[in-house]
Amino acid sequence: MTDIRLYMLQRISAMILAPLIVGHIATMIVAVQNGLSAGEILGRTQGSLWWGLFYGLFVAAVSVHAAIGLRTVAFEWLKLKGRALDLLAWAVFAGLLVLGGRAVAAGGGGPPPPPHPGARLAPRFKRGAKAGNPRGW
Repeated sequence: MTDIRLYMLQRISAMILAPLIVGHIATMIVAVQNGLSAGEILGRTQGSLWWGLFYGLFVAAVSVHAAIGLRTVAFEWLKLKGRALDLLAWAVFAGLLVLGGRAVAAGGGGPPPPPHPGARLAPRFKRGAKAGNPRGW
């Protein structure tokens, strides 16, 4: 890919990353201020299509942005050129995409985990009872 295309692709990925980073930081601040643990956060995000898409896009944009940035650093500092430079960039991209994709799948791509044995559970109704029918009729 030509340098101008890589330059533009990195700028586009930065434009995608900016609101995602703000959203991620805002979410983490709210979660921490509300006293949520990592397990409680994961319990709320697992199985959510929204969070899976949000962090999936985040991972894709980070993978593109970082791979191009490290390619530039390797060119300027390590004097890599040609095929070695391209292979490094593709390896970084693939590595970040795979590792990030696995994290997204674990954190938002599956069914909610079973509750921790010591976790506080919501009160349960009698068997057969529903919220509007406490006697279970």
